[in-house]
Amino acid sequence: MENLAQLINKLLETLQALDTVLAEEHHLLCSGQLPGVALQRATDAKSQLLATVNYLEQQRLKQESAQGQQAPYSAHPRLAEAWQRVQSLSQRLREKNQHNGMLLNQQIDHNAQALAILSKQNKSLYGPDGQSRNASLLGRKIGV
Repeated sequence: MENLAQLINKLLETLQALDTVLAEEHHLLCSGQLPGVALQRATDAKSQLLATVNYLEQQRLKQESAQGQQAPYSAHPRLAEAWQRVQSLSQRLREKNQHNGMLLNQQIDHNAQALAILSKQNKSLYGPDGQSRNASLLGRKIGV
């Protein structure tokens, strides 16, 4: 039973670390300029923590099977309480991650729109040779 309790506590610690990373990711996504390197670090940390959560969950299921236990551990109040915290935190993290995904999609859409506008403007301002097509937009053309 102690191994199962240790696994659940380690799972809680990992989920709390994931909560911190998701909060950092949210902050980055809401900042005016999207810092790509910092966002990549947060994404990498999130991926590592999710892999750890997956591993711990697999280990928990093995321990349950070996000990003849099953969540929500009604017969063991300490385990039941810890499991309830895991469930609550997991739900909150799922919601935070979905919200961050929505923010990221908004950033992607915004960038795509900006690129479309810039691409359209570049086609009308410059010819294939890189020279201005319409000199009157920029004023007099000066030759050297």
